[in-house]
Amino acid sequence: MRSNFDPLCDWYRSAARDLPWRRPGVTGWHILMSEIMLQQTPVVRVAPIWEQWVQRWPVPSAMAASSQAEVLRAWGKLGYPRRALRLHECARVLAERFDDVVPADVSVLLDLPGIGDYTARAVACFAYGARVPVVDTNVRRVVARAVHGRAEAGNPSMTRDMADVSAELPADVAEAAVFSAALMELGATICTARNPDCSRCPLSGCAWVQAGRPASTAPPRRVQKFTGTDRQVRGRLLDVLRDSSVPVERARLDIVWESDPAQRDRALDSLLLDGLVEQTDDGLFALAGEGGAPTS
Repeated sequence: MRSNFDPLCDWYRSAARDLPWRRPGVTGWHILMSEIMLQQTPVVRVAPIWEQWVQRWPVPSAMAASSQAEVLRAWGKLGYPRRALRLHECARVLAERFDDVVPADVSVLLDLPGIGDYTARAVACFAYGARVPVVDTNVRRVVARAVHGRAEAGNPSMTRDMADVSAELPADVAEAAVFSAALMELGATICTARNPDCSRCPLSGCAWVQAGRPASTAPPRRVQKFTGTDRQVRGRLLDVLRDSSVPVERARLDIVWESDPAQRDRALDSLLLDGLVEQTDDGLFALAGEGGAPTS
């Protein structure tokens, strides 16, 4: 039976972006680092940092031998820095229990620190060619349009989303891995959320296009702002600590957000709670791993 997605793999082979983690010689560890970095962060920001990390920490044990603070500094402004700490912990486990090799089995990957359903399947598929459904926001949107004729995918449902993608996977294992990458590429570059370029789409039988591209009936999404949020304040505080090789006094942190002391205190408390920042016995502040034993 012919599928709407039959032309997809051939399109991908000729049109895929030349992303560094798709090149020959990339290991499971390199793929894992890229997947963690790409969560909620655009490719253009991730690529140069990822290449630096591959050179600095080519295997998990290299990262495990570095401090949390070193990893946080190298993370820079990728955002959501807790990802860096989870990756550091994951590196330690891989070095100690898996001889520096990222496992290929999804169930084993799921037992690693900070590895969720999407990341486990993405690593198994893109690093080892496993025939498993890999579902992210882009994939859900492409399937919603091409298969179900809807502009948007609606609320996530792991059972439904996995079944939808599994139903379209080619039977051939090697081709299934290409298909998974192609589906994500299509959603990222052509079947985008706001301005899909249907004239360039390789899928001639898209149900959404055949239905006249009906508008979404879902409520408009709220745009997530950044300016003035606790996330911005946390970033400012972390910038101070990343730029210092020694613990700093509280006054150095206070001056970065003087307009709302309560918000600044809340942001600092959350950094301490998340383990990104430590307080020394004499009341100074430092990145994780540089402040000694934190006070209670």
